[in-house]
Amino acid sequence: MTLDKLDHAILNELQTNGRLSYAELGERIGLSKTPCWKRVQRLEQEGMISGYRAEVNPRKVGLNFQVFLNMTIKHMKAEEFEAAIVKFDQITDCFAVAGDSDYLVTVVASDIDEFDDLIRYKFPHLPGVERISTTLTLRTIKSGGAIPIPGAKMG
Repeated sequence: MTLDKLDHAILNELQTNGRLSYAELGERIGLSKTPCWKRVQRLEQEGMISGYRAEVNPRKVGLNFQVFLNMTIKHMKAEEFEAAIVKFDQITDCFAVAGDSDYLVTVVASDIDEFDDLIRYKFPHLPGVERISTTLTLRTIKSGGAIPIPGAKMG
């Protein structure tokens, strides 16, 4: 799918505020409501827009610990590991990576006891896990940044 300047602008605006009405979005990018709606529908159908969601502050809902895990697994266990890891609600992100580990995993927990339970009794028993190293976040500087859309002005 080829994206033009208006598609770039739509993607950029929706990343900033996914709750814009089609009329508001159209006004911001210079289209009327119906053509704007059609473009958004096309971007959704083509998979350029994969969903909409609210950004929830983990600390405000009692999840005071955010930890990054570098996980190394045994060869040939990737599929089993990935199928098992997605079942944990406390895991917000999991990336297959190149480097010293195989996966970078983001975990949220309410307190140190919950995290201790995960790191000592649950995660080590996931299929193929050989090694886990942890990095505890102290504070968030930037999170949930927008994807830079080529051709769209970013601030």
